[in-house]
Order: sequence, then structure tokens, then C-alpha cells
Amino acid sequence: MKGDRVEIVVDAGDTTRTYEVVAGRAGRRVETAISRGVVEVSEVTRSGSVVRTARFMANRVLALVEHPIPREDASESPLGDDPRA
Repeated sequence: MKGDRVEIVVDAGDTTRTYEVVAGRAGRRVETAISRGVVEVSEVTRSGSVVRTARFMANRVLALVEHPIPREDASESPLGDDPRA
């Protein structure tokens, strides 16, 4: 959803660098995948098309922090809360 962001902290030798991938428009989301030694963070549209991708070597990634925005969906309410009540 718009506003979702992922923060990636990477070891750059003698220092660290911080990168952010943000879902900037309505209907977009940020997805994270880790495979074969590569961390891939992508901004994706509702239809599943990838808008942009950031790739990092997994052994250089120090932190991967996801910052979701609060959802207002009834489907994500805690158990026991009946939205019809």
C-alpha cells in the first residue's frame, strides 16, 4: 500500500549505507525476496508488474527493516472483534 517502505542497511567497507524502497503511489506495495545470496526489494503494482527493484548481496546486508503503514481493513481486525456488532 502507498506509504509502505523497506529500509536496507548495507556494509560498504569502512562505512554503512542506508537505502529505502518506498511504495510511492496508491495501489503499490513493497515486496522482499531473499534467494541464492541476493536480497531483492521490489515496488510492485496491483497487477503484479514490478516498477523498480533494488538488489544487494546478502552477506553485505546488515539490516532489513520493513515499515508497513497501519491498515484500516476489517479483515485485519483482531480475533473476536465482529465488525457487524
